[in-house]
Amino acid sequence: MPKRIETGGATVTFTFDGRPVTAIAGDSVAAALAAAGVTRLRDSVVSGAPRGIHCMMGACFDCLVEIDGIPNRQACMTPVTEGMTVRAQQGAVSVSEGGRA
Repeated sequence: MPKRIETGGATVTFTFDGRPVTAIAGDSVAAALAAAGVTRLRDSVVSGAPRGIHCMMGACFDCLVEIDGIPNRQACMTPVTEGMTVRAQQGAVSVSEGGRA
């Protein structure tokens, strides 16, 4: 389980799959979810295997989630904002349609 090194700072609250999550302002969505103990962000569209946080630098695309209704967002590259709604991504999403299902 990842452990937060720094604990101070202003906080923001967002939801993940309907559950409130408190994060430190400036955290990425992935860092905030890892600190909250979330390990599954989506399922592989090929095998159905669970996918979670892997590289934390935008290279692997394992952390794709839906943020405020927009799918295919990299949780590791998106800073948290107050009131943000994040959902685990379900299934394949068409990129040719601007990322919208």
